[in-house]
Amino acid sequence: MVISRCRHILAGGLALAAGVWAPAAWAKTTVDVILHNGKILTVDKNFTAGQAIAIKGDRVVAVGPESLLSTYSAPLVIDLKGRVAMPGFMDTHLHPSSASRRSVDAAGAKSIGELQAMVAAKAKELGPGEWITGHGWAEANLAEKRNVLRADLDTVAPNNPVALSRAGGHSIVGNSLALKAAGIDRYTPNPERGVIEHDAQGEPNGIIRERTNLLVSLFPKDTPAELRQGYIDNLQGLTHLGITSLIIASASIGDEVAEKLRPEMPKTELTYKQLRSMYAEHGPMLPRASVEISYPGAAALKAYPYKTGYGDLRLKLGAIGEAPAVDGGFTGPTAWTSQDYVGQPGFKGQPFFNDEADLRSVTEDVAANGWQLGLHTIGDAAIDMAAKIYGETLGKYKRTGARWYLAHFTMLPSDATMATMVRHGILAAAQPNFLYTLENRYVETLDGKRLEHNNPVAVPEAKGVFLAFGSDNLPIDPRVGLYAAVTRKGISGRVFGQEEAVSIQQAIRDYTAAGPYLTFEEKEKGTLEPGKLADLIVLDRDPTAVPAEQLLTMQVDLTMIGGKVVYDRAALAAK
Repeated sequence: MVISRCRHILAGGLALAAGVWAPAAWAKTTVDVILHNGKILTVDKNFTAGQAIAIKGDRVVAVGPESLLSTYSAPLVIDLKGRVAMPGFMDTHLHPSSASRRSVDAAGAKSIGELQAMVAAKAKELGPGEWITGHGWAEANLAEKRNVLRADLDTVAPNNPVALSRAGGHSIVGNSLALKAAGIDRYTPNPERGVIEHDAQGEPNGIIRERTNLLVSLFPKDTPAELRQGYIDNLQGLTHLGITSLIIASASIGDEVAEKLRPEMPKTELTYKQLRSMYAEHGPMLPRASVEISYPGAAALKAYPYKTGYGDLRLKLGAIGEAPAVDGGFTGPTAWTSQDYVGQPGFKGQPFFNDEADLRSVTEDVAANGWQLGLHTIGDAAIDMAAKIYGETLGKYKRTGARWYLAHFTMLPSDATMATMVRHGILAAAQPNFLYTLENRYVETLDGKRLEHNNPVAVPEAKGVFLAFGSDNLPIDPRVGLYAAVTRKGISGRVFGQEEAVSIQQAIRDYTAAGPYLTFEEKEKGTLEPGKLADLIVLDRDPTAVPAEQLLTMQVDLTMIGGKVVYDRAALAAK
């Protein structure tokens, strides 16, 4: 008995010296779940690691050495068998989706031929005259390595209007019937804040940059009931990727108040009211979510009874976010840059606000109504202007600790802009995966320092800018974000701006612990410290110890939200 007690004291002393936690109790305490015999990455400020973790209810009780099992007992004990447990990922910019019955899986096409086959099959299924839609094609993923064009769609669906949006949502391609339905021909001027592309003969080639709503607004509307299960399945599927929290970018409140959207803003079908219903029914199986709201106009914002923070730890209102965008995107490409695009003299992309006063009208309305703000800013010119107006507005309304942020932060802005961000506590929700997925777009449009520093991480963080990671669906896979942040490699293997690379520990921190700060929840989640929510994942290998290339093939074996298993890879495979 004396020997046993001495061992207990020694184990507890070593645990405390190592900076891990275990209560000094001689009798076993009952908890609900224990995971042990592995490596527990707490992602606390010291990046402390343990070998076991105890969970009671939805909270972490203790993290410590394997001897934790002599202190705690539980009805569910999970042997990690050397695997790694860590906090679940938080994606700070993600668009949930649900497919219409008239849509094709454009994201799954590996060639224009495959995409044509999908469209032809859908035309046969729906019959002549019916709209065919789809989302997610990207020229880099197609064997032909070029954009899908009007003629490609005319060939296989001459009797159906067809419109397929590119991955990222900043451009869309329509066939002849779709363009005709929108009233677009060779004489149609570029729409406000958009570009209609033309071929060598001056005819529209089918691509519309940014103003995708010119075609999308013509689609027959699916009812919320028809799309509901698709959204639920999509959200639940995020847990398979280890995502336990997200910022939904963005939803509408148009079914609760009368919105008045700016002309370039697409109508968002998913609403906060719909999400409340989904989470009321399926919440325990879905990632925790903070919901950005597209700016609904001054009257609607004033009339809406809720604001940032309304809700609970499962679902809450976040910022006025994403829309209206300050500029376009590189999937257009129409991101607003301070210098001309490569090979396009005089073209610097597309600002979406007429001037600073136009942007200020939105920021001041948001500040006056007590909301958080997180607008879309891609190009360096957009980031510079947004940070300037954010700072002025926060100062005017004496908003301290407001945690306004810039969504995307795709180019490295000026040192003065980063100093403004630090001074006013302006944050950034970044997507390092863009470097990997959109490599071809950056090479085509940027050069020099602005190319090498695309999707910056290390340099702004060194200057004090706060970054948290997400995906913006390009792709929804934290592994790609981690890989790009650590290696700075594009999909071809080319390295961009090695000085922007961060350690794997920092990349993990930016994808787990940082995100909750954007949603005022850093005391509740993001690390596996005692008292915090037991939102964790189990990986088949240690991301801090494997070659960087293995980050892309690392598997999520288990996902837990609030101490409950919501995804088990082995159990799913056995079905």
